Amino acid sequence: MMTTALLADRGFIRVSGTEARAFLQALVTCNMETITPDKAGFGALLSPQGKILFDFFIYAEADGFILDCAEPLAADLFKRLTMYRLRAKLTLENLTGQLHIQSVWDAPSEGLADPRAPTLGHRILCTGPAPQSEAAAYHAHRIRLGIAEGGLDYVYGDTFPHEANFDRTGGVDFHKGCYVGQEVVSRMQHKTQVRKRVVPVYFDGPALPPGADIVSGDLNIGRMGSSIAGQGLALLRLDRAEEAERLTCTGRALSLTEGV
Repeated sequence: MMTTALLADRGFIRVSGTEARAFLQALVTCNMETITPDKAGFGALLSPQGKILFDFFIYAEADGFILDCAEPLAADLFKRLTMYRLRAKLTLENLTGQLHIQSVWDAPSEGLADPRAPTLGHRILCTGPAPQSEAAAYHAHRIRLGIAEGGLDYVYGDTFPHEANFDRTGGVDFHKGCYVGQEVVSRMQHKTQVRKRVVPVYFDGPALPPGADIVSGDLNIGRMGSSIAGQGLALLRLDRAEEAERLTCTGRALSLTEGV
């Protein structure tokens, strides 16, 4: 049975013009050359220190692209792109409130496949009145699949792409040319191990409070992100989590393995 959810917390920036693709290629983590009207992209705009300032989906249009980002960040993303624009031949428009996104899964659908994981389903960019449907089912779906979401499972401005699993969800192209923060991301890619990541965690009982500390003994080793009953996502120091005899959050036991 097809499941659909309106993602009402999304903002939209249009980047159009003859230099739109080249402009974005020099800024974002994903490879703009792979994004077509039939294939969406997923990436981020980083700080010079390599941390995620904004993440977004990218949809190709006839004369440019639409960036689908977290709605509270849309105005700041528009300002940041305007700052980088300089003399590029392009137009920037903030279309937040004029478009909306539906996520559809469990059935073949129109729209574009979510680029982070095939099982997430499709995203449909729509105009006109928004349909009445809740996003809770979508978030439960992505949590079960272990897919992190910015602002819920990691903090903007304080998280590296590897920590948010961009290297595993198609959010970074390691073979494209330079972009803002690229040198830091490249160094992390060549490390033997990433110290922190958003990972699935399992527990008994209802959802845990987002942002709650995860501890091993007296040591704080991470924080809880979004969750549903029995399962959630947490940003953890992996080495310490693997060495821990017992992990807890608000006094409740956590496991990195389902069913244990």
